[in-house]
Amino acid sequence: MGAIFNVFPLLLIPVLIYNIWAFGASVGGQEGAAAFVAQLTRPEHPWLIDMASHAQWALTSGDLFVLLSMILLFIELLKSTSTGTAAIFNHALSMLVFIICLVEFLLHPAFASTPFFLILVMTLLDVLAGVVVTIISARRDVEFAGQR
Repeated sequence: MGAIFNVFPLLLIPVLIYNIWAFGASVGGQEGAAAFVAQLTRPEHPWLIDMASHAQWALTSGDLFVLLSMILLFIELLKSTSTGTAAIFNHALSMLVFIICLVEFLLHPAFASTPFFLILVMTLLDVLAGVVVTIISARRDVEFAGQR
């Protein structure tokens, strides 16, 4: 079970959820995609949270979605510190998730939203962090002949 957790890119979870919502809502074509993006980003029906300052904080569903993605990104960054075969597969799958997100962001109107753009950036950061951490840890593991 632990090996599967180490290989599976957790940022795939919000990407899949977004895909299900976006493709389900955009069945109506361009209008359906625009309605989906509006529902996700505009605070027309936000959750209103009363603050201690007596102000109301409007939290949209897109905000909550990005929050979930940030939590998963944090876990992915912790996972990127491991070095092993599972970590290499995780980096490869994370790169695949990034490429899929980039293509969707550029080509499908339901993905042209700020929450999905932030998820796209998180997938890129996951890939970069994994590669950088792996390179740094591999350089430390290399033993040069004659040096101790």
